[in-house]
Amino acid sequence: MRQTVQQYNYVAMDTEFPGIVTHPIGFFSSAADYQYQLLRSNVNSLDIIQLGLTFFDEAGNPAPDCCTWQFNFKFNLNADMHAQDSILLLVNSGIQFAKHSAEGIEPNEFAQLFTISGIVYSENVRWLTFHSGYDFGYMIKLLLDQNLPEDVGEFFELLRIIFPKIYDLKFLMRGCKSFRGGLQELANQLHVERVGQHHQAGSDSLLTAEAFFKMRKVFFSDQIDDAKYCGQIYGLGPEFDSTGSFRTTKKDPLPPPMIRKVLF
Repeated sequence: MRQTVQQYNYVAMDTEFPGIVTHPIGFFSSAADYQYQLLRSNVNSLDIIQLGLTFFDEAGNPAPDCCTWQFNFKFNLNADMHAQDSILLLVNSGIQFAKHSAEGIEPNEFAQLFTISGIVYSENVRWLTFHSGYDFGYMIKLLLDQNLPEDVGEFFELLRIIFPKIYDLKFLMRGCKSFRGGLQELANQLHVERVGQHHQAGSDSLLTAEAFFKMRKVFFSDQIDDAKYCGQIYGLGPEFDSTGSFRTTKKDPLPPPMIRKVLF
């Protein structure tokens, strides 16, 4: 991946995690503030299950031979907190929790190697995601080995440092009024076919990448306004521009087959 990202620097990312188990109580300044505290309380209580990464170049070409990687982390259903309905969904999607428990990647070992991979902390990498607050929350917790900050502004500061350039497709959909729904619905409307299984992080990251380039071509004439869209996470605030300066919104946002390498 260190070599791949030098040319194929559009990196689509998806995670799978064990659901929602806690809900914050108290006073919240806005709907976005509540959503961040909900995210924070759950990410701090739970652990990542899967990470999917897909590598494309600026022109929308996938990396040759292997463009998608799926990392399966150590997770023990008997010891790690989870929401039962989310686990059932993941089991039905083919996730093998017995293998995660016995053969899964140690998160700290992964974080040490990923931190020096050249993929994070890089202005040259463009991150492609869909409704990705939780994805980035789990990644920040994983890489820093610490809980998320209480303040959403501090969260965005960390995001700006570790993942400087982000395009959240759910946020981009605000510029395409005809689109509604989740990632699969967006892909269906764009006539993008899925490779692999729904709710597997590798397959979802590949679908995210292909949907991004199709959306960019059809609705943005292959030119996305970074000042408007780069660095925005759907459903969270405050928003900030591409230079890292914070800004507030007037209202909260509404709440051919590829080779896939699977790592345990």
